[in-house]
Amino acid sequence: MKKTKKLVLTLSLAVLMSTVSFGQNIAGSDHDFSTETWNPGGEICQVCHTPHGAVTGLTAPLWNHEVTTATFDLYTNVVSPSFDATTSQPDGSSKLCLSCHDGTVAIDNFGGQTGGTEFMTGGELLGIDLSNEHPVSFTYDAALATLDGGLFDPTSASSGLGSTIDADLLLGSKVQCSSCHDVHNGSGVGNLLVKSNAGSALCLTCHNM
Repeated sequence: MKKTKKLVLTLSLAVLMSTVSFGQNIAGSDHDFSTETWNPGGEICQVCHTPHGAVTGLTAPLWNHEVTTATFDLYTNVVSPSFDATTSQPDGSSKLCLSCHDGTVAIDNFGGQTGGTEFMTGGELLGIDLSNEHPVSFTYDAALATLDGGLFDPTSASSGLGSTIDADLLLGSKVQCSSCHDVHNGSGVGNLLVKSNAGSALCLTCHNM
């Protein structure tokens, strides 16, 4: 009985510590909306996540925000003839990011709200024309690296974050917004990057030239 109580206490402390660390990272970052007038509850997490009544069928856990239904103009090999990947409409976590950043969904459309009035503006507004943005939601694997010739093999090349590009930066072997951006600011790097881009270090993680 004593061992069981000790195990429960240890696990509880571990969860608490991870929660405190997480909160400290996102607090004060560009994704900390706790002081916004349109977020009267003042909670950091609830704009995107909820413990109850979450939107189902998505890659993000316990999603709480309205999801975009926009059709996007894509980055293709017509825009860049050297681009060898096959693109499709944004999916996975990228679609969730665009559910604020495309400007078609109000930032305050969360918790079942659909009549929000706060929309993304300025440099953070990507719009629905992504043809001049870094492509997302495409498969980046060893075959693409070989075909392209200007990319590292993601299954063997280091990400600089502890493992391979595929393990640390890709989701289901796809490049997504989260391949470069840490929405929870876990790295503490500016612009919510997963690691510093000083000397183009982040770019050169995948591009071998």
